[in-house]
Amino acid sequence: MASDPIDDAAVLNALFGNSPQGLFVFDSERKVMRYNPSGRGVRNLAAEDVIGHDAEDFSPGFEPGELRALMDEVCASGVPLRRRLIRGVSPSDPSRTLAVEVSLFPLTDSEDGVPGLVGVVEDVTERQAAADRLAVLSRVHSTVGSTLDVRTTADELVRALVPTFADGASVDLLDDGPTSGPLTSGVPLRRIAFVPADIVTARKEGDSRPFPFPTPYTQALNDTEARIVPVTPDTPWLAADPDMFAPLLRSNVHSMIVVPLKVRDTVLGLLTLYRHRADPFEAADLDVARQASATTAAHLDNARSYRHEHTVATTLQRKLQPSTTPRLSAVETAHMYLPESAGGDWYDVIPLSGTRVALVVGDVAGHGIEAAATMGQLRIALRTLALQDLETDELLTHLDEVASQLAGPSDAYVATCAVTVYNPVSRRCAMVRAGHPAPVIVDPAGSPIQADVPLGPPLGAGGGRVFTPAVIDLPAGTLLAHYTNGLLGAHAHDPAAARRRLAQTLASPARPLRELSDDAVYRMAPSRDDDAVLLLARTHTLAKENVADWTLPAEPSVVSTARRLVDQQLAVWHLDGSAYTTGLIVSELVTNAILYGAGPVQLRLIHDRGRLLTEVTDANSTSPHLRHARESDEGGRGLYIVMRLSTRWGVRHSHQDKTIWSEQRLGGEPDAAAVLEAFDVAEVEEIS
Repeated sequence: MASDPIDDAAVLNALFGNSPQGLFVFDSERKVMRYNPSGRGVRNLAAEDVIGHDAEDFSPGFEPGELRALMDEVCASGVPLRRRLIRGVSPSDPSRTLAVEVSLFPLTDSEDGVPGLVGVVEDVTERQAAADRLAVLSRVHSTVGSTLDVRTTADELVRALVPTFADGASVDLLDDGPTSGPLTSGVPLRRIAFVPADIVTARKEGDSRPFPFPTPYTQALNDTEARIVPVTPDTPWLAADPDMFAPLLRSNVHSMIVVPLKVRDTVLGLLTLYRHRADPFEAADLDVARQASATTAAHLDNARSYRHEHTVATTLQRKLQPSTTPRLSAVETAHMYLPESAGGDWYDVIPLSGTRVALVVGDVAGHGIEAAATMGQLRIALRTLALQDLETDELLTHLDEVASQLAGPSDAYVATCAVTVYNPVSRRCAMVRAGHPAPVIVDPAGSPIQADVPLGPPLGAGGGRVFTPAVIDLPAGTLLAHYTNGLLGAHAHDPAAARRRLAQTLASPARPLRELSDDAVYRMAPSRDDDAVLLLARTHTLAKENVADWTLPAEPSVVSTARRLVDQQLAVWHLDGSAYTTGLIVSELVTNAILYGAGPVQLRLIHDRGRLLTEVTDANSTSPHLRHARESDEGGRGLYIVMRLSTRWGVRHSHQDKTIWSEQRLGGEPDAAAVLEAFDVAEVEEIS
């Protein structure tokens, strides 16, 4: 038996009488012809306030003209509009903000040919609020913590929450650092970030002071629990400091959330959210605030830890750098060191024998305490090796062995380094580098000097470890600029152009080095993400009258000649008081060269800055060594005597010969006779 056809009117009546959605029929003039009074948002409105009226007449809380524009669009195009989200104040409850989805369908069979409309309005306030809260959390997760800077992190948080979630937000952090709760009421907090929109507070960014007690702020610090705080003129906690809280009332703030920023049990500070336009905060909003604060607290803790490590690493790095650079006859120096990233950049100026000097700049891979510690180890190792008077290529070979011991299993390399050794007597300069930029060289006239310094592998890189030096002669007044890549800043993408720019900056080498160093910083704009070192050295030569050289045959009779020449030269320098001691040193060194060396003997005296240097060179590369002579031995005490009479002494090797050198501090020489008596030997006889 067929069922009776369903009456369309009955269906419409059922829909308009019971649907929870708002159903509206509009005529061609956009007036309401029919609606369902059970729809959310219009339940408490009288029919005469709806029938025959524009939708905006009974929904004044929505954007003026917004609904009318949507209707006109659908009527003109004939294309239905589905689920357009709009927001406004509820017609029946002005204290409630609605989020509704509007769908509009054209009616094209009207008698006058002007279509009417069917409108379906669905209240999605709760669903949209949940989506909005998720969007807020998504924005917090995606934008907060982009750097390891505390202030930036706090600023990212408040900007992620305002204005979509709150009308205002502030971050206040404990001035004395993180503390395990509960906290006393007198603990000072510093305002780090605040987005006021149109909210005014008495605390400004940078202010540091305790919050008034008792207030929601002190309570949240005490129990470390987040709370929603209604604000009205008669709220009792406002009386704790009326002047401080009066701006909140003037800004019409009616609802707040105060939530501790904490990591595990450690409190970092407070996040405070304010509303004066949006609806009061709800329990679901409190969950959002808790999650946002937890995420941000983790980033703030990381930032604080990084800042602490950065401070420790920078302090360690500064302690491991030279406290002062020595004043030398070989060079005049100035340096610039910018520890932006607490990395492992370093520099050194090392006095060497024979008035030579080693200029060093290096860069350890990585950042932080470990890089600074590695830098310190390499710097000390390099200084120790340099003081052994090794050739520059041998020096880096041994330093590479040290770096290999420091390398971790995943390290591609440990450091880069450039070393220059300059001799002011010969004006000879030996340069070698391990994965590091070569120095920029500018002659006394300001023109760049091109020096092809072969690029060796970085220190600790493994594989072939060949370091080849470049040796050139430099005129006095030449400027040497050693640097690390951090100095290049924005020009690092084109190192060749950056070197030309640096050379142009240094093209006035006669200017004070400090001015040139500052200009280099200004023009190169070093990176803010990497350390930068610049070591400038202006070369000098020793005056000819302060250096005496002799070439002597390798014959025993030449010892007396050597002493006579030394006595004559010391008389010219008005150093007759040092003649006896220096004569003993020269006798022992020349005798040693004749007995154990090869070829002619080169004798050199250098008078430099209150010291007297003696050098004896021969063609035998074998190093002499101290040995303990027995009482019955007639020899074997020569180097002991040299050691006791010298402030310092040593052996310097080149690929062709060796040099034994001695340094005496003038005016403080030991008693030569006492030294000889201690060894129970007579004065060395002159061999004629």
